[in-house]
Amino acid sequence: QVQLVESGGGLVQAGGSLRLSCAASGSISSVLVMGWHRQAPGKQRELVGDISSGGSTNYADSVKGRFTISRDNAKNTVYLQMNSLKPEDTSVYYCAAKVLASLRIGNYWGQGTQVTVSS
Repeated sequence: QVQLVESGGGLVQAGGSLRLSCAASGSISSVLVMGWHRQAPGKQRELVGDISSGGSTNYADSVKGRFTISRDNAKNTVYLQMNSLKPEDTSVYYCAAKVLASLRIGNYWGQGTQVTVSS
């Protein structure tokens, strides 16, 4: 019904940058909130940040000033620009979206993309 497809993960050295993208598709009336979570091995999944349809953003303290979330509402796509990456940013990054589709609001997840930051 609704699919989220991520791209852009990979391996980068500490201090480097990566940009993740996530596109939502399906029978979508409106994408209310889009965001990113991450999960490192042995740890709980945590919110990285999110963005409303109006452009309001929210970030975890650990990424403030380094990561930027943006979105293209016309493309139902959210981006995560990650700068000054640290080894502790190594995780699987998951796109998430709260979507109005077929008259129902649901929460959807992408399949995850690996980000590895080497020291």
